[in-house]
Amino acid sequence: MQLPLGTVLPSLWEKAPLQTLLLLSAFLLILAQYLKKTRRHLNYPPGPPGLPIVGNFFQIDFKNPQIGIQKLAKDYGNVVCTYAGNLTFMMVTGLPLIKEVLVNQDQVFIDRPQIPIHFHVFKTHGLVMSNGQEWRQQRRFTLMTLRNFGLGKKSLEDRIREEARYLIDAIREEKEQPFDPHFQINNAVSNIICSITFGHRFDYHDSQFQELLKSLDTVTVLETSWECQLFNIFPWIMKFLPGPHQKFFREWKKLESFVKHEIKQHKEDLNPEETLDFIDAYLKELSKDNIHSSFNEENLVFCTLDLFFAGTETTSTTLRWALLYMALYPEIQGKIQAEIDKMIGHSRLPTMADKENMPYTNAAIHEVQRMGDILPFNVPRMATVDTTVGGYHVAKGTVLSTNLTALHRDPKEWATPETFNPEHFLENGQFKKKEAFLPFSIGKRVCLGEQLARAELFLFFTCLLQKFTFQAPPNTQLNLDVRFGLTFSPASYQICALPRVI
Repeated sequence: MQLPLGTVLPSLWEKAPLQTLLLLSAFLLILAQYLKKTRRHLNYPPGPPGLPIVGNFFQIDFKNPQIGIQKLAKDYGNVVCTYAGNLTFMMVTGLPLIKEVLVNQDQVFIDRPQIPIHFHVFKTHGLVMSNGQEWRQQRRFTLMTLRNFGLGKKSLEDRIREEARYLIDAIREEKEQPFDPHFQINNAVSNIICSITFGHRFDYHDSQFQELLKSLDTVTVLETSWECQLFNIFPWIMKFLPGPHQKFFREWKKLESFVKHEIKQHKEDLNPEETLDFIDAYLKELSKDNIHSSFNEENLVFCTLDLFFAGTETTSTTLRWALLYMALYPEIQGKIQAEIDKMIGHSRLPTMADKENMPYTNAAIHEVQRMGDILPFNVPRMATVDTTVGGYHVAKGTVLSTNLTALHRDPKEWATPETFNPEHFLENGQFKKKEAFLPFSIGKRVCLGEQLARAELFLFFTCLLQKFTFQAPPNTQLNLDVRFGLTFSPASYQICALPRVI
């Protein structure tokens, strides 16, 4: 019986000796790079010279990538190209160019690249890594469902305020002693998206959920390790080799299994007359006769994972930066608390209606986002056709990143770019929006959870500063050291929460 070529080749590949795999991969990459260079346009963006096969891989400082990227922008200009394996990366710097690629050319740069390590986990499913009609269908359905479950409404605001009470109680249990707020904040923030997606929250002492939050934290850190990045150059080889990339995949599998278990429970308990959460809504969508092909259980798993990850990691990391900055800048913390005392008092928790009357608090939250710089290069995009950026030719398939670090530290945009200063967002005592502030990105792929994140940041932050004063433990010097990962988060720190005596 004759087997099709598509079956024979993978079989031979899996049985081949490791040395053969290495040699063949090297040959194919050299050939691909040679062909790429022969086709290179004369007006390609500038960039550092690289090595055969690996390109600029060994020029990346994986422990502090921001410094290297800013140096490249300084040396080569606002459009820089680098290479790794068969991937071409372009970094654009400066507000005019960022608007050009994300707004003026939004249809050209609307897709996500199929980076091997992402493809290994998500394929092309979910909300973050999908493209084309599948992405549009999933995003539209998710936004509609989030709105149905309270996004932008008082019901969701009440849910955040209720969770803030649980978080306040958990911090009170620390009894003014030094503690690391990492996973308490993670749990609190995650409970909001969990209540929408799974229909319930998780107790802060739930050991199983704490393990899941640690898995989430682990994948965030591991993805930017050099071993995981090497997987992007040699995926066929690296999948057979031990290392942190294998742990990265195992931790994602844990998270995937958790979501699949939740879906299984929802299937068993599903009431056709009542839709309680996102999973219920999606399962009901699956039951329709005229359903679009992108709606399937695999997409349900990865859309739910995307909501769980994005709805937990970015906001909780921002809040951890916020508490650290409050302890480092007690005079700013005092001004925020004075505004809270004046506008809200202590007999009730803050509401979103208070935000408009609290310009200094609002400005401080924005300044935390600016200085925290948790997504310094944004989520990558990909050129769907050949195009021109900043006068340079950009080939189809080029992976685009936007230099938010440089934008948020640009001395032309910020009076004291390297200093934590809420006055950046104030004018004559009133809050002022800044065009050069883009933590949620812009354009058609702007963060779909922006409205939720803004509500969580204001309510959690204001509730915490209403009840506590945060400061360094005795004889301890806090710092702004960064833990580099998929998000840039503060290195682990201990802090004291002193109940405010009114």
